[in-house]
Amino acid sequence: MISTKSHRVFLFWLLSAVFVVTVAPATLGQDSNQTTQTKPESRHDDEINLDAQLYLILATNRDVDEGSMPLPAGPILKQLRESLAFKHYGLAATLVNRVRNGGHLDLSWVGGPFLVPSAPMTNNPSFSQFMAGVKLVPDEAGREIVRLNDFRFGTRVPIVTGPAGPTVASTAGAALPVISYEQIGLRTDISIHEGAPVIAGTLNMGPSGDALIVVIAARRAN
Repeated sequence: MISTKSHRVFLFWLLSAVFVVTVAPATLGQDSNQTTQTKPESRHDDEINLDAQLYLILATNRDVDEGSMPLPAGPILKQLRESLAFKHYGLAATLVNRVRNGGHLDLSWVGGPFLVPSAPMTNNPSFSQFMAGVKLVPDEAGREIVRLNDFRFGTRVPIVTGPAGPTVASTAGAALPVISYEQIGLRTDISIHEGAPVIAGTLNMGPSGDALIVVIAARRAN
């Protein structure tokens, strides 16, 4: 009885060893293939660069020269005229910056005045900042979209807060108005289709009655 039982135990362990030797290489080979297939794809995604395009459009009821809109932002102008009651739309700034897929873009700059002053001496600059995390992701249909995480745009614009009057800094008796800077901006998370500009937000610019429209687009870099 003891000999028969020992023989059965030995046979069980022998069959178990054969099973492990046969199945384990196939399993390891499958895991190895999955690893080699996944890593290059991930590395490829990280190497993709995107061009983020920011358009700042000034909407006003004052008589100003609209100028021409860049081709990508052209369809936006029709949408603005249908939804906002402003007479004129002028391009205040265009910025194009490159960022790696999955990276973060942070940009600050000094720009011209958004106000159309009555005197040249009121041409104070504006100070702006734009930042966002940019990543390509699939939508519900499997198509790639560009996700802008923690999209932020802010600018400090000069506002006339007092009438013009003579000051120590006046030149040849010229009068300078009282100027103060006001902070305006927006913060949001949005997803956009690649290459299609969208309106990220509209910002009121105070007593002048003007508005600043923030338009964003992104596409793969060439």
